[in-house]
Amino acid sequence: MNSNPEKPPLILIVGPTASGKSSLALALSRSLPITVINADASQVYRDLNIVSARPSSEDLRRAPHRLFGHVDGAQGYSAAAWAADARAAIARSHASWRIPVLVGGTGLYVRTLLDGIAPVAEIDPNIRKSIRALAVGDAHAALAQEDPAAAQRLSANDTARVARALEVVRSTGKPLSQWQEMRTGGIRDMVRLTPLVLLPPREWLFQRCDARFDAMLASGGKDEVAALLRRGLDPDLPVMRAIGVREIAAMLANPEHAERSIEDAKMATRQYAKRQYTWFRNQAPTDWLRIDAQLDDDNIDDLAIKLQHMALTD
Repeated sequence: MNSNPEKPPLILIVGPTASGKSSLALALSRSLPITVINADASQVYRDLNIVSARPSSEDLRRAPHRLFGHVDGAQGYSAAAWAADARAAIARSHASWRIPVLVGGTGLYVRTLLDGIAPVAEIDPNIRKSIRALAVGDAHAALAQEDPAAAQRLSANDTARVARALEVVRSTGKPLSQWQEMRTGGIRDMVRLTPLVLLPPREWLFQRCDARFDAMLASGGKDEVAALLRRGLDPDLPVMRAIGVREIAAMLANPEHAERSIEDAKMATRQYAKRQYTWFRNQAPTDWLRIDAQLDDDNIDDLAIKLQHMALTD
């Protein structure tokens, strides 16, 4: 399975929503014993099967899938929590002689898993109280004196981040950037990583986003959101802020404006895909293979074979 037995393989397929990541993983399953592991922040929630476009029952029969729909929407679920769950799922996959394939579009999840997370700085409660009492302009001016790099990086109007940076430097004597460099728990050096970034033509991608939303509505997306709303969850929970939830909720509340809500949802999905596209294009390491072609029946098997060859021989 791996020419270097000291480092077990890990395949990573990332990119914006609707770019074909899951289809490529399933194409891999035709010739490799794999476990598909979710790296998408919306697909972790049990409440969002249809809205988040989780794998179908047919997909689930083709390969084992992990970390899909395993979190109740009432829970707050962080990148650190996902990384811990992903490490365990990867270890179980290796133990069963299957190659784990991480599939998703949440860059923060992937980065936390590979590079680890910075320790949380202990903040003096009195310092926090005094800083939170400052006007944001005054806090930013103080930050410019005590942590000039952070002040230059942060907008003077970003109240929460300015306060956080000032709290850290005053409580610990170290700027926030130094704490962020002290990452622990990453697995990058423990696995033989084969990464692939899908960055297809944007017009094609946006058409797929629109078509996916139409299909989601046709297959019961409104009923799923209605069931979620009946739970009466805190609107600030991640599950309530997932792409499509607010827009469908607006559609349910005002059926006469359904067309406008549908267009708002499609626009939100396209904007989300654009942000993901930009993140992976600019933030993914430059040595990660990037594919800028659209995936279809004519090329997906060829790309799967290429990815398999990279994973087994590099």
